Amino acid sequence: MSYPGYPPTGYPPFPGYPPAGQESTFPPPGQYPYPTGFPPVGGGAYPPAPSSGYPGAGGYPATAGYPTPGGYPGAPPPGGAPSYPGVPPGQGFGAPPPGGAGFSSYPQPPSQSYGSGLPQVPLPGGFPGGQVPSQYPGGQGPYPSQPAAMTQGVQGTILPAANFDAMRDAEVLRKAMKGFGTDEQAIVNIVANRSNDQRQKIKAAFKTMYGKDLIKDLKSELSGNMEELILALFMPPTYYDAWSLRNAMKGAGTQERVLIEILCTRTNQEIREIVRCYQSEFGRDLEKDVRSDTSGHFERLLVSMCQGNRDENQNVNHQLAQEDAQRLYQAGEGRLGTDESCFNMILATRSFPQLKATMEAYSRVANRDLLSSVAREFSGNVESGLKTILQCALNRPAFFAERLYYSMKGAGTDDSTLVRIVVTRSEIDLVQIKQMFKQMYQKTLSTMIVSDTSGDYRRLLLAIVGQ
Repeated sequence: MSYPGYPPTGYPPFPGYPPAGQESTFPPPGQYPYPTGFPPVGGGAYPPAPSSGYPGAGGYPATAGYPTPGGYPGAPPPGGAPSYPGVPPGQGFGAPPPGGAGFSSYPQPPSQSYGSGLPQVPLPGGFPGGQVPSQYPGGQGPYPSQPAAMTQGVQGTILPAANFDAMRDAEVLRKAMKGFGTDEQAIVNIVANRSNDQRQKIKAAFKTMYGKDLIKDLKSELSGNMEELILALFMPPTYYDAWSLRNAMKGAGTQERVLIEILCTRTNQEIREIVRCYQSEFGRDLEKDVRSDTSGHFERLLVSMCQGNRDENQNVNHQLAQEDAQRLYQAGEGRLGTDESCFNMILATRSFPQLKATMEAYSRVANRDLLSSVAREFSGNVESGLKTILQCALNRPAFFAERLYYSMKGAGTDDSTLVRIVVTRSEIDLVQIKQMFKQMYQKTLSTMIVSDTSGDYRRLLLAIVGQ
């Protein structure tokens, strides 16, 4: 199947899980399933999840350090921040720029006020090929700003089920798979309406009750994209990220887009847990694998990301933002050639709110936005990685909405990207991603899923995404 162009060269094929013909080689009880052909497990089963979790999602790590899309603590309302030197009073971030100029670029979340007191500036760039269309693909008019409805905090489309009974669910799944044929609707009803933590409990209850591995039974009943989606839903989030990274690097070729999407968007806590899981489950060092599969400035950027040491202080230092903007200008637009290490240092270490303030300052220093400067100074994978970090600083849900759009745009569907984003964001911010998708492309995510998928796979995706 050919995949849509994002970038134009397309995505490399995403192999099955596990490779066809090797379904029977399942790991011993107590370990998570992983494709045959991976190195032996170094440390046994992945340790149990900590008790703290995503909001309402049970035992998986919270997205520590990131504010909810509703804004940063103590931030003044849009337009209400103290004035920056030389800026007219009342032009806080989130207020319209002077002269009535509208946005011509990546969507802005006005609800995320950092108290910078700066006017908004156009921030184009970040689209495939570095080209900034005058409007969203398939849409009318200039890019809209983030809707006010997105100020209600981080929201997933999947919430833990009330009155949850793991043994009852395990029994329903057993009946759905027993005998002639499979009751896929019964399977969809359960997996799409339970949190990941609850799915882990169902898996344990199934083995206790029937002495069989639920995943192995599901694999024998399912195939293709439906199988990949179900298996992803039953993997703990950290393991799924680690598995996706391993899958992107094993064998010939590397799926750089997967490395960028995971390593450049996760929190420090999530990255550190991915690194530990990668070592314990696959007996391999993530940083070492990244080094052997990438090179140059792209390798350095990903190694920086693997450290999980980004500053996560939510307070913005405007003096530092001004200095960083000046440094970035002198390292790129303001000289012949590019000092790549300066870009790496600032984009890999500063907090996301700090980077957002730096982007605002940069637009005044360089009379150009930072995303388009990155497009002019860099190319290939390192350009994509740097842009991903900046896009997440601006509007994380919009970044994932764009990735989802290009996974389905054009002929064919990049099902692995579609599955990965829908599953990994389903308990974090899929509600906001849906809102941004509709705003950016004038169609709903579910409409596009309906036109690009079919059968039980479509039914399960729609059950997770919601209407």
